[in-house]
Amino acid sequence: MIKLAVFGAGRIGYVHALNAASLPSVRLEYIVDPIPSAHLDDLETKTGARVVEADTVFADPSIDGVIIASSTDTHAELILKAVAAGKSMFCEKPISLNFKLVTEVAEAVAKAKTPCMLGFQRRYDPNFRLVRERIQSGVTGRLEQLVMHTRDPSPPPVEYVKRSGGMFRDMTIHDFDMARFIMGEEPVSVYAQGSNLVDPAIGEAGDIDTAFIVLKYASGAMATIVNSRRSSYGYDQRLELHGSEGLLCAGNILENQVQHYGKQGCTSALPEHFFLQRYKSAYAAEWEHFVAVLRGEAVPDCSGDDGERALYLADKALESLRSQREIVL
Repeated sequence: MIKLAVFGAGRIGYVHALNAASLPSVRLEYIVDPIPSAHLDDLETKTGARVVEADTVFADPSIDGVIIASSTDTHAELILKAVAAGKSMFCEKPISLNFKLVTEVAEAVAKAKTPCMLGFQRRYDPNFRLVRERIQSGVTGRLEQLVMHTRDPSPPPVEYVKRSGGMFRDMTIHDFDMARFIMGEEPVSVYAQGSNLVDPAIGEAGDIDTAFIVLKYASGAMATIVNSRRSSYGYDQRLELHGSEGLLCAGNILENQVQHYGKQGCTSALPEHFFLQRYKSAYAAEWEHFVAVLRGEAVPDCSGDDGERALYLADKALESLRSQREIVL
């Protein structure tokens, strides 16, 4: 039996903990979260896990791994404590908003050879993975253009924006990781443009809510990322990959697949409302993979190095936005 502990019983910690505990070979032993909540109570009831202090987790030799889903400012410290205690870890992105600290943590993890997996769940979406497999099979020929759309249904509270590190580090970081995952090549430059069109309070907080980012590759290929904090029709998550031999597209996941044809035209359901619905199967697949890592049957598909690289691209995109010029990487 694999025994785990979760740090953070908020929205995403709750999802990870339940997905982990649903697997037959896994037991959620501990929960670490000082803030009372309905999610915390529900986790206790559904899993039988005990609420404890962090030191209890790291001192217990029976704990095989930890889920780090607490606030971003705690991630680096918890990873280092897990490394010291010899425990495998699954950590939500990002490791930190401080790139130097991310580098130091990634080096410590690599030196200890402790399994560490980053929570970039889009890599586990069945359709996005199929796109990558088709690319690797050669059906698209030479890759030329990647276009990815990420539009949230509504902007987050401004207080969240202020502590999130900004749009590029909080939201677009997933797209930077997906660009690396799909293209299989590191970009050589980044150019970003952004505006404040959705919520004036976001602009007053010093951030943007609408953006275009262009990544260029040594091969000449380009990737364009389209972001918005607002989508009136649901969670917009699509990509299109064009190559010398054809085109691959992965569209939105709709609330249902029923279409109605009538005299006024055709209607269909809207996209799933938000990421928890859109990526339900991806989160489950992500945990199946991490349990294989814990058993020694696999290595993390998405490591601390991947998290470091995605944050680097986010920081360089922000530099481009502020300087209004292309940044060579």
